[in-house]
Amino acid sequence: MPDSIVFFAFVGFAAQLVDGALGMAYGVTATTILLSYGTSPAIASASVHTAEIFTTAASGASHWRLGNLERGLLLRLAGPGMVGGVLGAYVLTAFPGDKIRPFVAMYLLVAGAIVLGRGLRRHRQDHVLGPNKVMLCGLVAGFLDAAGGGGWGLLVTSSLVWGGLTPRKAIGTACLAEFFVTTAVSATFVATIGLQMWPVILGLIIGGVIAAPIAALAARHMPERAMMITVGMLVMGLSVREILKGLGVV
Repeated sequence: MPDSIVFFAFVGFAAQLVDGALGMAYGVTATTILLSYGTSPAIASASVHTAEIFTTAASGASHWRLGNLERGLLLRLAGPGMVGGVLGAYVLTAFPGDKIRPFVAMYLLVAGAIVLGRGLRRHRQDHVLGPNKVMLCGLVAGFLDAAGGGGWGLLVTSSLVWGGLTPRKAIGTACLAEFFVTTAVSATFVATIGLQMWPVILGLIIGGVIAAPIAALAARHMPERAMMITVGMLVMGLSVREILKGLGVV
């Protein structure tokens, strides 16, 4: 595995650029790269979540300043997400998190198709998810994010857009809520397995913090329909890849 801080700064920059602009895929991108070099799922998830404390803080603050936020949803997502994240981190230290990823991928494939369909329609009626569904979404997403090494944005942003929230507010709310979730997850990993691979963590932090304000601007100014179509296609693409991996095709 490359141990250069510069290499992982580029990884962190690219991952955060996608995550901050579309509200998803930082953890999935960074974790996939670490796993491809033979890193164990627990260590990969711990490293990525530690870096995300800083990147999500920068991203969330940028979205907040630009008004890409639905404040009423923030606590409903963050609180249950922290609980789910702590549980997921504990599970990952005992069981391989990739065993549950195919089930997540099936849900995301359906969610991505619905989001894409909404983006392709010229007229749609917005209706934000109810409080209980938002809290359940946060709980499940937090658990799967920690146990699978990523997926908070994929689940939360997809679900919020699916429910009718405008893409830029769904992205901003998901990014800021993720700061609280990833802090709880990282603290759990520190208490159980500790932290390793500091060049990787530092590189991811540097690249992600640099990219955060750029990505937030992109989320604010990108046309809504184009963003929704992009989110749907990205979710579906990553979901199909996860399904194929589970089947041993790729």
